[in-house]
Amino acid sequence: MSNSAPSRPYPLGFSTVDGRSNFAVYSETADSVDVCTFDESGAETRTRLEHRTGHVFHGFVDELQVGSRYGLRADGPWDPERGLRHNVNKLLLDPHATAIEGQYAWSQSVFGHDMNEPERRDDTDSAGSVPLSVVADPSFDWGDDVSPRVPLDKTVVYEVHVKGFTQLHPEVPEEIRGTYAGLAHPAAIKHLVDLGVTSVELLPVQQFVQDSHLEEKGLRNYWGYNSIGFFAPHGDYAAAGDGGGQVAEFKELVKALHAAGLEVILDVVYNHTAEGNHLGPTLSFKGIDNAAYYRLVEGDESHYFDTTGTGNSVNVGHPAALGLIMDSLRYWVSEMHVDGFRFDLATTLTRQGGDAELHSAFLTLIQQDPVLAPVKMIAEPWDTAGYQVGGFPADWSEWNGKFRDDARDYWNGSDATLGTTAQRILGSPDVYEASRRSPLSSVNFITAHDGFTLADLTAYNDKHNAANGEDNQDGESDNRSANGGAEGPTEDEAVNERRARKRRNLLATLLLSAGVPMILGGDELGRTQGGNNNAYCQDNEISWFDWEAVDTELLEFTRTLLSLRAEHPALRPVWFRQAPDTGADDTVDVLRSDARGFDDADWENPDARSIAFVFSHVGADSFALLLNAAENAVEFTVPEAPHGTWELALSSDDEQRVSDPVTTLMVKEGSFTLLRSPAER
Repeated sequence: MSNSAPSRPYPLGFSTVDGRSNFAVYSETADSVDVCTFDESGAETRTRLEHRTGHVFHGFVDELQVGSRYGLRADGPWDPERGLRHNVNKLLLDPHATAIEGQYAWSQSVFGHDMNEPERRDDTDSAGSVPLSVVADPSFDWGDDVSPRVPLDKTVVYEVHVKGFTQLHPEVPEEIRGTYAGLAHPAAIKHLVDLGVTSVELLPVQQFVQDSHLEEKGLRNYWGYNSIGFFAPHGDYAAAGDGGGQVAEFKELVKALHAAGLEVILDVVYNHTAEGNHLGPTLSFKGIDNAAYYRLVEGDESHYFDTTGTGNSVNVGHPAALGLIMDSLRYWVSEMHVDGFRFDLATTLTRQGGDAELHSAFLTLIQQDPVLAPVKMIAEPWDTAGYQVGGFPADWSEWNGKFRDDARDYWNGSDATLGTTAQRILGSPDVYEASRRSPLSSVNFITAHDGFTLADLTAYNDKHNAANGEDNQDGESDNRSANGGAEGPTEDEAVNERRARKRRNLLATLLLSAGVPMILGGDELGRTQGGNNNAYCQDNEISWFDWEAVDTELLEFTRTLLSLRAEHPALRPVWFRQAPDTGADDTVDVLRSDARGFDDADWENPDARSIAFVFSHVGADSFALLLNAAENAVEFTVPEAPHGTWELALSSDDEQRVSDPVTTLMVKEGSFTLLRSPAER
C-alpha cells in the first residue's frame, strides 16, 4: 500500500501536494474532466482527473510544472434547454489560472454551438485557436514590502490605464512603455508622487478578451471590461510577455508603487465574463458548469439573465461562483499585495435572486473575511437594472454619480442647484447620513474613464465618437458638458480663458469637498480625446497620454490643490457637524454671499449661484471657500476669520487679490476663491 498523500479537492486549480502537481476543478454537471498539457510542438497530453469529492474533480497531473501550458476539457451532456453546455471538443481556460498565454482566433471552433443552428453542438476542436493557461512561478522576493494603508480621509484616487499612461512617455525606455514595468519606472512614479495622489486605481488588469466585432473593424478593446481570467494579470501589459513572466512583473509594479508610498487599487469585473449570451463563445465557465457560474432565465435556461448589458451575469447566488470571486480577491491581496478593489457594476454582485440586497452573500462574505477586511472596497453602485448609491455597507465607499452630475450642473449655471451643490461639498449627507455613514463613503469624481475627459468636458458640446465605427451613436449624450462658448479647439483667448477657469473650478470642487476624491488620470495634464466620450476601443493616440502637450499651468494648479488638501485637516473632514457644535473636530458654516445663513427661500431660489463655506478643524488652519457660478461678479461679505486674518490660498481667477484686513471680496463670474486663516502656533 502506498503511503503517498492522496490528491486534494482544494485549493481549486493547480497546487502541489508532497511535491506532486495537484489539480482540482468544480463542476456539478460534468461527467469527466481532463487536464490537457501541450508541449512546444503543440502536441496534447490528456490526464483524466480520477477522483471526485462532492462536486470537485481532482487528481495528480505530473506533466504540470512551472511553465507548463494547459487547458481543460469537460465532458458531459449538451442540453441548452436545461442550461447544460458541455462540449469535450472545446479546450477551456482554468478558472483559477494565474497566467494566460495567447489570443483567440475567432472562428466556429471557439463556439460550443453551431453558429448557424445555436441549439446544435459544434464538434470542431478549438485547440490551437484559444489561449492556454500557464503554470506561473509563484516565488517572488517581496523584501520589506508593506502596504501604505492610507487612511480614507487622506486618500486621493488616481484612475489610470496601465498602457495609456506610459505608451508615449519620453522618459520611459521604449521597450517597456505601456507595460507594468513602464508604470513602475521612476519617471512614471515621480509624476504620481509629485502630483500628490495616494492611490493608483488601475483600469482592468485581469486577463480580458479582444472582442471579435472590434477586431473586424481594426479596433481593440482598450479599457478591458471583458474578463476571462480572474487570477491572471493581463499578458499584453507585460514587457516580459505572456508566458508567465507577467505575474512577477505585476508584483514588481506593486512593490515599486508601495516603496513610493502609493497604494494599488484594481478595477475588477466580476459581474460578467467574455463568454456573452447563448450566442457567445465557449471559453471557460460555460463549458465547465454553465448554471453554476451564470444566472440563467428561470424556465428558459438556454438564455442568460443579464443586468450588465454584456449578455450574461455571474451567478452570485451559487457557492461555486461566489467561491471563485472570493478566492480571486484573496489571491490579489495575499499573493499580489494589492490594497483595494473598485467593483465594476457592483450592484449586480448583490443580486442573488434578482433584487439588489444590502445583506447579500457577496457583501457578507467580504465583510467577515480577515484577508479582505483591511483593504479598500469601492462600489460602482449601479447596473443596468438599478441605481444603488447609498445602498452599500458602512465600510464600503461608493462612486457618487450625484457628485459628478450636481457639480457639473452648478458650474454650468443650471437653475436651482445651490442646495444639491452644498450637499455634495459636505460629503452628501442627504445620501449617507440617514444610515450613519460618514462623508468618506462618497468617492467624488467629475470625470472618469467612461465619458469626457476634463479638457473635453469644457471644450465640446457633443460627443465625437466617429472613430468608434458606430456612426457616433455609441456613448451617452452628455448634456452636462461645459464647453465655454465654442465647439472644440479655438484660438479665441477669451473662450480659452473661460475654459481654463472652469477646469480649475471643477477640480477645486472635487478636491475641496468632503469625501474621497478620484481624479481621472491625465485631467491634471489637460489630456484630450478629441471629444470622444466612449474611447473603450481606442488603443491609440486618442486614449494614450500625450506627454508633449501638457497644460503646465493646470498641472501646477492641481498639485497646489492636492498639497493644500494633504496639509490641512479642515479640507478633508472625517465627519462633518454643523457649527457651533464645538465638540466636533470638523465644523462648517454654510453662508450666503452676504455672510448670512440660508433659509428655505434661499435654497429654493432658482437664480441663486453663489455660496460660501467656512471649514474649521480644532487646532488647525481654517478655510473659506467662495463659489460663484453666476454670469456676473459677486461681492462676498467675508465672514470673520477664525484666527484673526484671511490670506489668499488659491483662486481660479488669476487676477484675484486679497488685502489685510479683508471685509468684502469681489469674486469674478464663473470662479472660486479659497481663503486661509492660519491657526496660531
